[in-house]
Amino acid sequence: MEALSLYELNNLVRCRLEDTFVDEYWVQAELSDVRSNATGHCYLELIEKDERSNSLIARARAMIWNSTYRLLRPYFEQETGQAFVSGLKVLVRVTVTFHELYGYSLTIVDIDPSYTLGDMARRRREILRQLEEEGVLTLNKELDMPLLPRKIAVISSATAAGYGDFCNQLAGNPYGYVFYPVLFPAMMQGDRIEETIISALNRIYEHQDFWDVVVIIRGGGATSDLSGFDSYLLAANCAQFPLPVITGIGHERDDTVIDAVAHTRVKTPTAAAEYLIARMHDADLALCEQNDRLLQGVSLKLEREKQRLERNSSRLPLLFSGYRIREEKKLSGFEHRMQTALHARIMERRYKMEQLLQRIPFLLSSRIEKEKHHLQLLEQQIQASSPEKLLKRGYSITLKDGKALTDASQVKPGDHIVTRVLHGEIKSIVE
Repeated sequence: MEALSLYELNNLVRCRLEDTFVDEYWVQAELSDVRSNATGHCYLELIEKDERSNSLIARARAMIWNSTYRLLRPYFEQETGQAFVSGLKVLVRVTVTFHELYGYSLTIVDIDPSYTLGDMARRRREILRQLEEEGVLTLNKELDMPLLPRKIAVISSATAAGYGDFCNQLAGNPYGYVFYPVLFPAMMQGDRIEETIISALNRIYEHQDFWDVVVIIRGGGATSDLSGFDSYLLAANCAQFPLPVITGIGHERDDTVIDAVAHTRVKTPTAAAEYLIARMHDADLALCEQNDRLLQGVSLKLEREKQRLERNSSRLPLLFSGYRIREEKKLSGFEHRMQTALHARIMERRYKMEQLLQRIPFLLSSRIEKEKHHLQLLEQQIQASSPEKLLKRGYSITLKDGKALTDASQVKPGDHIVTRVLHGEIKSIVE
């Protein structure tokens, strides 16, 4: 049996495939490993995953020639608002090719953006449905927008033209309102949109009491970068944020997921500034209206009080005359009662004084007798306690050097002592 070389076998396969797959085919697949080289050709993989297990069930190498890629990519991105990158589900028209060296591959010749738009819309619907099931979809919309949103936490790129337009619009407002915008930098394009905006929201949350509103703005970027704002985590953070969130991402016809959950969605950064200025102006007009109503009310009240005062002033002499007569009667009655009470008090005091004067001699005599009796008792006590009385009873007094002895330890052998009795003294020497 004659053997074939590998090249011959591959060449045979190529011829058979080209003879069999002569047409172009529309294929549904997911983009993977998308890259372009210096020549402008785009190389990628088309893959398919199992819907249940998400495991890979098919894969094919593919390419787009430079001449096609230069037209196909901007068309796709303009129509879908998405970058032509890995992860997108696409509907592409391909031709089947086989190369003896590189093997089986597909050449993409056309793409249907409406298919990708449908898939993107489906993903957005799934995110919104999940947020609704979790009960957080409309939380931010339910917050009260401050009447005077002056302290503004701005999430944007420092170099974005939209951020400059926003600040200039606020600073140059025709009413002279003062705003305090502070930038919290974040990426507004690329694959770090979700990460950096959530980080900025966390920094704002640390000082939430200071801020009135949060504004997320983006201007000048490509429509293809809007996919970063169709994120469940980013939408969940915005929906549950405790301050009203205003979005102005810069495209009128493209609604992202965070536009759907934000408190207020406007077209552009400039429109976001105009919304805040209008909010301030509405509050200003309402305040002016209240002020006018207050002035009218005060003027009407003053006029009514003036008329009432005039009516009362005309009645005042008559009222005062009656009041004076009543008060004079009260005063006269009070004076009479005072005189009667004073006379009765004087008579009462005079009677008590006469009684006291009558009792003084008796009280004085009784007091003298009482004191005389007390003195007699004291005299008897003194006499009973005198030394002569004690000596008469047989008691004696022992003296040493003229001082009475009360303790035997006060003397020693050889001391001279004197014992005094009722009649005379006895001198002794202590042994």
